[in-house]
Amino acid sequence: MAHGDEARAPSTPWHTPANEAGTFTVGVMQTWQSHPVPRVAGTPRPLRLFDTAAGEVRPTSPGPTATMYVCGITPYDATHLGHAATYLAFDLVHRQWLDNGHEVHYVQNVTDIDDPLLERAERDQDDWVVLGMRETALFREDMVALRVLPPREYVGAVESIPEIVTAVAKLIADGSAYRVDDPEYPDVYFDHTATGRFGTESNYDEPTMNRFFAERGGDPDRAGKRHPLDALLWRAARPGEPSWDSELGPGRPGWHVECSVIALNRLGITFDLQGGGSDLIFPHHEYSAAHAEALTGQHPFARHYTHSGMIALDGEKMSKSRGNLVFVSRLRADKVDPMAVRLGLLSGHYRQDRSWADSVLAEGKDRLARWRAATGAETGAPAEDLIARLRDHLANDLDTPNALAAVDAWAAQGGSDPAAPAAVRDAVDALLGIEL
Repeated sequence: MAHGDEARAPSTPWHTPANEAGTFTVGVMQTWQSHPVPRVAGTPRPLRLFDTAAGEVRPTSPGPTATMYVCGITPYDATHLGHAATYLAFDLVHRQWLDNGHEVHYVQNVTDIDDPLLERAERDQDDWVVLGMRETALFREDMVALRVLPPREYVGAVESIPEIVTAVAKLIADGSAYRVDDPEYPDVYFDHTATGRFGTESNYDEPTMNRFFAERGGDPDRAGKRHPLDALLWRAARPGEPSWDSELGPGRPGWHVECSVIALNRLGITFDLQGGGSDLIFPHHEYSAAHAEALTGQHPFARHYTHSGMIALDGEKMSKSRGNLVFVSRLRADKVDPMAVRLGLLSGHYRQDRSWADSVLAEGKDRLARWRAATGAETGAPAEDLIARLRDHLANDLDTPNALAAVDAWAAQGGSDPAAPAAVRDAVDALLGIEL
């Protein structure tokens, strides 16, 4: 049910399939194992989501096949709860669309070549390829444990380099990109003014853009750039760094362009939903959209931009620099039921920055036990009203706090309907992804 076999959306005119590039020999990322999604009786509700670009909650409007692209990990560390919260949010989107009868064409990338990965490999005296493969495998295991429905296409940046090269060459040819005047390292940059629409995804003012660009992987002070906000498309080879030969010269891709190209070549322009954490609003999603719109001459890149909030630990921002990350794999190793973790993360609204603490996990464990006891009983309160309320809450911008409260109320109510426990168990599985 989660994955159809219909043909891909038409590719853009500049598309070059990776297997036609000739000189690139790379492995292809494999998605993770899925599980059956029960069908739920009753009437589904069309999904309404907050759209960052519009600044409001509005309906999603997919056709028979709903299309979604969610930015994936840079695999230099294990999956922490911030990652998990993001992928759970878009798993709920996936599930609501399935409930409404759509096929879902979901694409996710893996940034398996980027500075953070190379820096971590150097720090730990590890091979960057092995590190990336190891952490990607662990991520897939964590997603299976959390019952996140897999993307149909799970695509690495490295395997996409031939496509990226073709796209960057086109951007240079039409004047949307340029090389810096540096005979040693002639990097290629995107002219952020190329489309005339830059800023329409994030709606940030220029001081905010400048701050986030510097904080989140940008290089505003690179000599030779036309403007500090121009973003790297192709990094010329440096000594000691991996690089790939191409018509652009030896080098490797910048970060943002990989998502532009992977999404365009698999979903086409103007797909239904671009998703990720709120730290991707700018620069990553703004530039991904700008690159794609410059390549195609069409707007918008996605019909909907939706972002999840950040997770803190005991009230303090969770970050690698602070060393306060909570890893899904560590919780699994400690024999914590992943469904309790999922319930803990769903207890807050996906768009809110929120805190993880021992009390959140304890509440998730307690809730899981109560739900399992109620759905394991011989009888219960009729399920129809609960299922309707679940659908209403989730259709309203994924209102999980009220959805969870509705199941709590049903579990505490009791009743004499012998069909209710199984019906509720299936609805909670299908709509919330919780296995009872």
